[in-house]
Amino acid sequence: MTDRLYYHDSFLYRFDATVRSVIETPRPALILDRTAFYPTSGGQVFDTGSITAGDATLKVTEVADAEDGRVVHYLEALPRDLKPGTRIHGEIDATGRRDHMQQHSGQHVLSAAFVRLFNMPTVSFHMGDDYCSIDLDTPMLTKDQVEQSERLANESILENRPVDIRFVTRDEAMKLGLRKVPVADRDELRIIDIRDWDLSACGGTHVNQTGQIGCVLLRKVERVRQGWRVEFIAGQRAVATARRDFSTLTEAAGLFSAHIYDVPAQIRKSLEEIRSLRKQREQSLEELAAAQAAAILAETSDTNGRKVVVRSFVDRDMNYLKLLAQKLTRLAPNVAGLLAATSPQASLVFAQSAGQTHDMGALMKETMSKLGGRGGGSKDMAQGGLPNANGVEAELASIAARLKG
Repeated sequence: MTDRLYYHDSFLYRFDATVRSVIETPRPALILDRTAFYPTSGGQVFDTGSITAGDATLKVTEVADAEDGRVVHYLEALPRDLKPGTRIHGEIDATGRRDHMQQHSGQHVLSAAFVRLFNMPTVSFHMGDDYCSIDLDTPMLTKDQVEQSERLANESILENRPVDIRFVTRDEAMKLGLRKVPVADRDELRIIDIRDWDLSACGGTHVNQTGQIGCVLLRKVERVRQGWRVEFIAGQRAVATARRDFSTLTEAAGLFSAHIYDVPAQIRKSLEEIRSLRKQREQSLEELAAAQAAAILAETSDTNGRKVVVRSFVDRDMNYLKLLAQKLTRLAPNVAGLLAATSPQASLVFAQSAGQTHDMGALMKETMSKLGGRGGGSKDMAQGGLPNANGVEAELASIAARLKG
């Protein structure tokens, strides 16, 4: 087994060790006799950093637990002369480690706050690059409960409670009143004791005092299968995120020439205006399609008792083609419409008045097969999209000749 130095000192960023094993495939890696690198475990992500062996400095890209209790340090590359027994110097990415400590200790404080206030136990914890989350075992979680728990957690952080580490047997741990009893069957458990606040078995890296967490900021709440998921960030990550949020709001407020607190009202107002303009546009298009359909039918002569309309448009979309097709086929009982749009996206709509004998869906599939597009539809109306407008007009003319015959 690997001696895990971070168990005793989470602020240990540099250490010396001896190589026990060298792994070449499938990924280059080292196993050491002792390490300060934390492997992915218990919801916490792994440490990164470097290992120096002689003149070679090796980048540690991932750290993982092996089934036999050893810690595997995955590297970008391995020097050819690196062998078991070599002395190395390891260095942890201190910024990343401090962030992990703040997030994980912040989680302990936050989870305890939810238990203290509302008896909502945490069933799982996840630490990501951008945010962390806890899943709470509760059927309901209100905005007020979230805010109260955040406030209480930050009060505990401000009190700068000591965070102690101790090791006890499983039997002793069962008598301590742990917030969560670990599932793993181990004879000895590592206990994280936040003085008079939280007592949990945990193998992660933690701060020495809650004040080192800085703060906890809750970001998002959503319903999940196990209950409710609460996303949060802590420490410098919370400060950086708050700064980014403020900059975003300030920029948005500037666009509206308003204060940042007025941005939601300004957005609601803009959305209402957009909805109003959209309705006006739809009404205008409806009127335009009706007028255009009447004009087209007036200038289209009957052939064998049928009006075959062929039109190609620039800067019209599929929705307008369908709207025009509906107007054409409802204004007269004997209309077949072959409509195309060449831009912004090459599109086709085939339609006929109810009761006509042709199958527009089958005709569209045949046309799409020839022109390299995709589409289909019903007997009376079909639509399709094309990669470009090449050959469209010639194909429409050919189809129109068939319909007129």
